[in-house]
Amino acid sequence: MSNVIVECVPNISEGRDTEKIERIVDAARVEGVKILGVEPDPDYNRTVITFAGSTNSVERAALALIRKAIEEIDMRIHTGEHPRMGCVDVCPFIPIRNITMLDCVAMAQRVAHQIAEQNIPVFLYGYASTSDMRKSLSALRKGEYEGLEDRFSNSTDIHTEDTRMPDLGSNEWNEKSQRSGGITIGARDILLAYNVNIDDPEPYVAQQIGSIVRSSGRLLKSPDGSQKFRTGGLLLGVQGMGVPLESHGISQVSMNLQDYKTTNLHHAFETIDSLCKNMNSATKGSELVGLVPLDAMLEAGRWYGDDGLTESEYIDVAVEKLGLNSISNFEPKERIIEWAIMERES
Repeated sequence: MSNVIVECVPNISEGRDTEKIERIVDAARVEGVKILGVEPDPDYNRTVITFAGSTNSVERAALALIRKAIEEIDMRIHTGEHPRMGCVDVCPFIPIRNITMLDCVAMAQRVAHQIAEQNIPVFLYGYASTSDMRKSLSALRKGEYEGLEDRFSNSTDIHTEDTRMPDLGSNEWNEKSQRSGGITIGARDILLAYNVNIDDPEPYVAQQIGSIVRSSGRLLKSPDGSQKFRTGGLLLGVQGMGVPLESHGISQVSMNLQDYKTTNLHHAFETIDSLCKNMNSATKGSELVGLVPLDAMLEAGRWYGDDGLTESEYIDVAVEKLGLNSISNFEPKERIIEWAIMERES
């Protein structure tokens, strides 16, 4: 790899058909790119793919992957627990080393324009968004795939004109857009996709906790529904919701930690664990989806561990106390960004 490293983390709407996932991932195997992670989730029916490399190589890989996903995935038959709007639900570019956010924005815009040339609905989000109203992925994704037809026909009550239409490409509900859905491309800071497991197959407790901890809090209405206000959530920079994880007989508080330097893994886990105890329930470990920065794991390890441990020892403590091996094996050399990149450069 060159001294410049940019990360790309496409989330595709397929988590069950392993051969299809492999074909899509293989499209991103271009020179100058290292595949760092492929994490399918059959309950979410979604796969998080992580790769990194030089600017031009990552851009080519992202473009090839999105085109292959458009070819392989039919959103008309897709179902899953995770919110999604298209076959590539989101494709962010993230600066890692010797590259600026403006560079990542330019990459996102170039890829978005090329995908839009196929008459595919394309939305831009994050630092690549065209307005502050369109910066949030969750704001653009309201109504999900099933709401796109109404959005395109101007009959939705979920979106205002600020967020309703794609930034680029088709805004017609034809066979092509029905198959692909809306693809969202952008640039963002490092985000941690972090799920805390609740030892209950029914998602009621997870849903309640999700609405308590997420930054946006809860929307409360007067008895007649004519008035409303929103409470603030407990954690800063966190998106969250409760979902069932049927294959494991548990539920999860599924979160995006948008600023891990403000709300890190242990902050989220300990808050949810405390709320679980108050609700006569219990946590059952947690799960990281995608890769995690070294300093996030070290901070959690220092919270739980004694002073004077080595880096590896702090990582081991964090993995144990957060229960990161509860669903699948957490291998630090593969899952910590800096270590994964060094492993593949050697």
